[in-house]
Amino acid sequence: MTPAELRALCLSFDAAVEDFPFDPETSVFKVGGKLFALTNLDARPLKANLKCDPEEAVRLRAGHPGLIVPGWHMNKRHWNTVTVDGGLPDRLVRELIEDSYDLVVAGLPRAERLRLDRP
Repeated sequence: MTPAELRALCLSFDAAVEDFPFDPETSVFKVGGKLFALTNLDARPLKANLKCDPEEAVRLRAGHPGLIVPGWHMNKRHWNTVTVDGGLPDRLVRELIEDSYDLVVAGLPRAERLRLDRP
């Protein structure tokens, strides 16, 4: 997955926005004001911090050593750092990004979830 594809995918979700609260290089993708993906689109290798179910996070790390690791500078129980531009199938990367978005949306207030047309 290229940086442009990663950015486009993150922005394709309902009400997703890109913000730069930390520095001009770090893209933070949010929904409802809550972070679901964080990346430096110019970094090589390209990596993204993504929210994950804690049990799934451990399973993914074991199944993809070196490519999926505990979230850098994040709560390591709930976040993984995923190498996006090599080694992992694009389909899996897309699923991980969508899962991160869905987990964040699930934690939003009910009224906001309904506005997003998500369960």
